[in-house]
Formats: sequence, C-alpha cells, structure tokens
Amino acid sequence: IVISRDKRDDFEDILEERRNSSDLRYALKCYTPVVYKGISPCKADALTNMVLQSSHLHYVISQVSKETGRAVDDVQDEASAILEEMAQRLQLSTIRFFAFTLSKVFKTLFRSICVNEEGIQRLQQAIQEHPVVLLPSHRSYMDFLLMSYLLYTYDLALPVIAAGMDFMGMKFVGEMLRMSGAFFIRRSFGGDKLYWAVFSEYVKTMLKNGYAPVEFFLEGTRSRTSKSLTPKLGLLNIVMDPFFKGEVFDMSLVPVSISYERILEESLYAREMLGVPKPKESTSGLFKARKVLSQNYGSIHVYFGQPVSLRSLAEGRVNRSQFSLVPRHIPKRPSEEIQNFVNDSAYMLVRAQEENMVLKPWVLLASLLLQNHHQSQAPGQKPGMALDELTERVVWLRDLSRQYGAFLHWPGTSRSADTTPEEELLSRAVIVLSCASYRNQALHVFLRPALLALAIHAAASTKKQEVFYSFSFLRNMFSNEFILVPGATVQDFEEACYLLVKTGALQITQQEVLVTERGHRTIVFLTSMLDPFLQGYQVRATHSWSKSL
Repeated sequence: IVISRDKRDDFEDILEERRNSSDLRYALKCYTPVVYKGISPCKADALTNMVLQSSHLHYVISQVSKETGRAVDDVQDEASAILEEMAQRLQLSTIRFFAFTLSKVFKTLFRSICVNEEGIQRLQQAIQEHPVVLLPSHRSYMDFLLMSYLLYTYDLALPVIAAGMDFMGMKFVGEMLRMSGAFFIRRSFGGDKLYWAVFSEYVKTMLKNGYAPVEFFLEGTRSRTSKSLTPKLGLLNIVMDPFFKGEVFDMSLVPVSISYERILEESLYAREMLGVPKPKESTSGLFKARKVLSQNYGSIHVYFGQPVSLRSLAEGRVNRSQFSLVPRHIPKRPSEEIQNFVNDSAYMLVRAQEENMVLKPWVLLASLLLQNHHQSQAPGQKPGMALDELTERVVWLRDLSRQYGAFLHWPGTSRSADTTPEEELLSRAVIVLSCASYRNQALHVFLRPALLALAIHAAASTKKQEVFYSFSFLRNMFSNEFILVPGATVQDFEEACYLLVKTGALQITQQEVLVTERGHRTIVFLTSMLDPFLQGYQVRATHSWSKSL
C-alpha cells in the first residue's frame, strides 16, 4: 500500500494472514506479551485490594465521614461497592473468545485492516520501559474492540479501557467487555468526592504498578461528525498525577489514529443529528444490528504514533517541587500551571491524532460534491457535475491536500414507488450528513488555510493587520468547533500564510496579503469548506435573536 508521505510508516494488512490461516489456531496461540520492566502483572482482585488500602482513599473516606456524619465503615462499604461496579476483570479466555469472533466479523465487514508495524515496535519498547497510556481517536464503537484485537495480534500487553456505564446495561455483553479489560465509569461525577477518589486511585494504581497500558478516548465520546472534538481533561489529569508527584520516573503517551473508509454507525449518526432518538445500548439491539454484516465497510488504517515522553513534555513547563509541600495522599486542586499544561498537552495529542489520520479518495470527493450540492441550490442552477469535471477537480484537490501535508491513501439508489415525500427528504438529508461526515475527516488538513481564506474575504482589505484581526476573530469564534490550541493564534496565522504562499495562492509582503491570479480557485474552495459551519452559526444567532424579541 502506497501512502503519499514518505516520512510516515508503511502499513501491513493484518487480515491477509487471517484469510489464509485458521482463526481457531490464532485465538488459541501462545500469548506471551512483554510487560513493564519484566514485572508479572498482579491479579484483578489484588489490584482492587491495593486501591481500597491506599492512603489516599482512606483519607477521603475519613473526610466524607466527617462531612456527612456517616460511619467510616459505611463510607468504606460504599467505596467497595463503587469499585466492584467499576473494576475490570481481564481474563485471557474471554480475550481468546473475542479474538476468534472478531476475526470472523472483521473479515466479513472489512476489506483490510492496515497497521503501521513500526509503530507497533515503538509501542512494544515503550511498554517495557515506562507506564503507557493509549489515546485512540474515537469515531465508532468498534474502536476499543479493534485496539485490543490488534494488541493481541502483535503479542502486546492488553490494555485496560475506560468505558461508559451505557454498556453495563447490555446483559452478557457488558460482562464480556469487563472480562476483556473494560472498566466502567459514570459519564459525570458531579460533586461526588468519594466516587472521584475511587476512580482516580484505581486508574493511578494500574499505571504505577505497570498492570497494563491504560486506554481512554481524549474526546470523551464518539465524534458523530468525524471531526475531532474538544478534548476532555479529567482522565488526562489523573494519569499524569503519578508523574507530577514523582511516583513514576516517566510515562509514555501514545496517540493512535483510527481511520475508517466507512463507519458502521454513519447512517445512525446522520439520523441522530436529524433528531431521531439514539437507540439505547442493549444486547437485543446488538443482535438486531446483525444486518451490517451483509455490507462492505472498506478498509481501516490504524496508525500508532510516536510515544510522547511526559517527562520531556513537562520539562521547563511544570515545577514538580510544588507537590513536595503536601503529603501525596491528600487531594489537591491542580494549580493554574498544571491546568494549562494538561490542556496544552491534550490539544497537542489530538493534533497528533489528526495528522496521522489516513484520508481515502471518497473524503475529497465528498468535500467537492457537498460544495457543488450547496451551489446547485441557487435559482437557475442544475444539480450534478460532469464526470470529467469532477475527476479534474478531485485530482487538483488531491495535489493541494498533499502540499498541505495530508496523509492520503490513493489506490492506482433510486426512490421506490411507495416512498413518501417526507421519507424522501429524510433520506436525502441522511445522505448529505453522511457526506459531511466524510468531508469532516479532511477538515484538519485545510482548517488554518481556510480560516485565512475566510478572513481575507471578511476583511475586504489587503492590509495584513486587518486580515490578521479578521483571522483572530474567526479563530476565536470557531474555537469550540475545531481543534485550535489556545494561545496559538499567531502560529496558526503564520502556518496558514506559509501554506497558501507555498501553493501559490497568496503573495505576502510586510504590509499586504494579496491573492494571486492562480490562487482564486484555492481561496474559493477553502472558503466553501467553512461555509456550512458559518451558516450554522448565523442560523443559531438569528434564532436566538428572534427568541429574545
């Protein structure tokens, strides 16, 4: 498989071997993963005992007892119940069952599952040296099953995975997930001090003892639109805490980019965004979803990024001596310095995920077709585009994407008679939103140049300072829409200028920003990329204004 950027690793299709050998033999293979510093991982029961006996949890139990007037034993029992509900019970027999079952499912659903084996080798080395935190992108329920499947395939230590309580309602399946390494957490803790203490101590104990790589999704939930979501900081704060307090020498943070040619839930996501209620997670719902097995979902690319040393990341940014002033077991609110560091690290890690997302041709096709669809809504415009014109525009966009650093993988239904107009409208809306989901996979490639293109249009001036003010305003407006690192406005402006000058779209002097004759096509395309989001904000603002009257 040829990828457009030489500096990135090559991929290997792991399904190729699965198609040519026994799935049962694969599931029952000798599994001897390398572990942290050669230490034999403790059993799940021993792990929970370590948590319940920790100084930190005993301190919080004492505090809760004093604040509520409850007996210490009563609070201790509640902590034990929380941990019982939360804890994973990883069992190799369950992993072997999933290995066999998922091999069958993956070979049916996907043409290929491609993995950068150099990234696997880097991860193998990292696991032996320091505690590891795996941070995959999150677009599908398939993500955490896929991650465990890959680590089992390559004889790596299986991760323990933070999962939402939703799955606990799935009889049998919820327990199977628990026995494959999932630990269950509430979507929000509110002000529940005891729950937070049990949860944080459980995660930190697993990390400090090298029990297993800890895996969670920085975005907190699945992205229904295929663009990255603003990172949630709670779990990242927890996993970094043992390093801040000197309980581990270092920690490896590994961003993982999972790119689907077609997401299993794409139609479901589109309907959710149109107001159709999300189906509740249940075992019966899982069996009803078996019809997906009759469809082809193309290929998956999984890219294990460079492990990021937390020690190197914090050097010069975090003064760890502040943690020596208070006993480790006493909870302490993170300082502003720590909060800023964790926030910046989270954005950096999500950007690392984005940069290694593999884009398929359909992503670029969807971007162009959506722009054409929007333009064809104007009076007098006919829908559709000639195949020759579409081909020429896709090739142009492919070359532009490459110059912007995109990671490209580029390989050398009619309406029924009894469909109502309402059903037809819903069907068309689902198609448009599904196309938008594909287009959104490429947004990170064009985002900064697109903001500059829109700023040039909005400023209606060639003066560099005015264009920068317009860029700053737009960047601030979209700060919760896209992954834009706080405080990096100047760097983003300079990056956008560099890319647009590099591709011949702009000429920039000390005082002016000028669009070149050949640059008009690029500027129009980039501006159109952000048009749907801009219009969405305009509709929201208009609606809010009219309601206030």
